[in-house]
Amino acid sequence: MSDDLTHLRLRIEGYVQAVGFRNFAIVEARRLGLDGWVRNRADGTVETLISGDTKKVEAFVAAAMRGPEGSKVDNVELHRAEPPAEKGFHRRPSV
Repeated sequence: MSDDLTHLRLRIEGYVQAVGFRNFAIVEARRLGLDGWVRNRADGTVETLISGDTKKVEAFVAAAMRGPEGSKVDNVELHRAEPPAEKGFHRRPSV
């Protein structure tokens, strides 16, 4: 396993709720073998914590910028974060 790990919190803005964005994020993160979570926020954004091999995190970020069919991503804010407490990638309740 690589020691080159990245932990990011993403805030995804645009038309990203009610279009399957959370399911899309779960599929992508699990396909890449990443840890973290995803949730909708009351302000209409989607928030995710993503953690793992840097190249795989970069691939996830690229997918998030594209989004699933039917979405329109206007902006993705990236913030450094602490790694998630649990392994795997999960859906969290909306906030």
